[in-house]
Amino acid sequence: MFRVIAVGVLSSVAVSAFAARSDSLAGTNVALQSVYGQSASAATASSPADGFSRGIGNAAPNTMTDGPIGGPNAAMNVRPLFDDPRATSGDPALPDNATPVLTLTQRQDYAANAASDVFGAQLFTGAFSRGKSVTFNGDYAISVGDRIRLRMWGGYDFDAVLTVDSQGSIFLPHAGPLRVVGVSNRDLQAAVTSALRRVFSSRVSIYVDLQAAQPVRVYVAGFVRHPGMYDGTSSDTLLRYLDQAGGIDPDRGSFLDVQVKRGSLVRGTFNLYDFLLRGDLGAPPLADGDVIFVGPRHSTVSVTGLASSARRFEFAGVSTTLAQIASAAKPDAAATHVRVTRNAGTMVNVDYFPLADGASVSLHNGDQIEFTADKQPGTITVRVEGEHRGQQEYVLPYGTRLGALLSQVQMTERSASDDVQLFRMSVKQRQKQLLDSELQHLEAAVLTARSGTEEEARLRKDEAALALQWVDRARTIQPTGQTVIGKGDVRDALLLENGDVLRVPAKDGLVLVGGEVLFPNTIAANDRYSVDDYIAQAGGFSQDADGSRVIVAHLDGTFTDARRDKTIKPGDQIMVLPKVDFKTRQFVKDIAQIVYQIAISAKVALGL
Repeated sequence: MFRVIAVGVLSSVAVSAFAARSDSLAGTNVALQSVYGQSASAATASSPADGFSRGIGNAAPNTMTDGPIGGPNAAMNVRPLFDDPRATSGDPALPDNATPVLTLTQRQDYAANAASDVFGAQLFTGAFSRGKSVTFNGDYAISVGDRIRLRMWGGYDFDAVLTVDSQGSIFLPHAGPLRVVGVSNRDLQAAVTSALRRVFSSRVSIYVDLQAAQPVRVYVAGFVRHPGMYDGTSSDTLLRYLDQAGGIDPDRGSFLDVQVKRGSLVRGTFNLYDFLLRGDLGAPPLADGDVIFVGPRHSTVSVTGLASSARRFEFAGVSTTLAQIASAAKPDAAATHVRVTRNAGTMVNVDYFPLADGASVSLHNGDQIEFTADKQPGTITVRVEGEHRGQQEYVLPYGTRLGALLSQVQMTERSASDDVQLFRMSVKQRQKQLLDSELQHLEAAVLTARSGTEEEARLRKDEAALALQWVDRARTIQPTGQTVIGKGDVRDALLLENGDVLRVPAKDGLVLVGGEVLFPNTIAANDRYSVDDYIAQAGGFSQDADGSRVIVAHLDGTFTDARRDKTIKPGDQIMVLPKVDFKTRQFVKDIAQIVYQIAISAKVALGL
């Protein structure tokens, strides 16, 4: 039933033991089929290379003591169906790709950690405890209980899973015990090969593979959310066990004082800030019965303002420096100063320091610091567009006036230098805010209007729908931000702002006619034309036009009412405003006012 290729002869006792073990495993296969939903034949497929029977379920390791391939810790290919820590306790194991289902308490704990303002709390959101360890890095140190697969072929055939015994050794065929505890996974192959080469020649090939770490149970105590005993393996880090315990309690636990204990011996004290800020952990492998103890929280300071990690930071001792906190909080490049609110004692005091003095600024428990930008303007940039020669972007000292800039701009013979236009971002923002405020007021009036009769209610419903559609369209309008700058000394004395745009119009001799006319168009300026003549050239009023509301926008940003001033100059824009046809008088008044406001700020005649 079993095919064993080895140098030496198995005793009859060993053969009988193998046969009995095979019958026992056959019964185990039937039970496992109901647990894992797979056939016994699938679970016990034979190895195509060595013919050894594959182990299944939680069968005890098969050890052989009389024969060259035997040894005190040689498990002859009897392996758990899944490498799961619970396999040793008789619980059904999870497949490697299974994702544990979080309980409601775990979800709440992880969500609270993610939302916490404590630096480091976001470390424990389930990422470490989710899933299970299935790989080993080269630095992993072998520990008691680990399972190592040894394969030999060529002049000598051997294939077995060796368990590291309580002495920290594995028993090698014909070479005897080899101590491997503490050997790194990277050096394991070389260590085993070196020991076997004392017995076997180079004709025997050797391959060593760390298959599974020892299942362990570790106690997590101290200031964590859920102290207790948690399952894992010796390859798992303390972060995994802390994560299983819900993480360090953000309000009571310390991220600077995490101890690993074995009995009364403290094996190490770890500062999780080293891991968070530098990626250093350095925790030793854990053994069964080890204790992870989280100490009480030390002093803290809260960070707000211009920092990439604006959170609550912990520090050891009575005080720390601003520079040390800043190294963890990572102030933004724009931050120049820090405001410190002192909460110790019976009075609250506020200090203000340059960030550059951080090494000499002491911080104490409960202090609140805010990183701010306290910068003095040095230079500004102004863009010049339109009809001119020379550069378009000017870098000017803060406080430069418009006249100083105009003296640097090279005008052409087509430049309308007397009608220079200034567009300012701050003005555009204020115009937009004013427009949005008026639209919000109109929307509220439409939605709260009352009706006296059923017929009036139907009428107002239709009008309200039309008005709300118009409000939505009006919200998309963007003002130009043009500023009326006047002429002469008043214009030249105007202070420039960063981001201003100066536009020099061209003397093109054209007049733009738009709004509620049949054919909006650009018409050559004619000294003999009046406003009515230009409108006639554009096809006349449309059926939605309000003939009594015609405004003229001039190049310098000023506006006139065509009913009072019919003088039209080259470059002017004639806008015929729409008729506001509503039965509700208040709607008519409000919409007409906003239509006029949009025409002034955006030079758009927005119809209904």
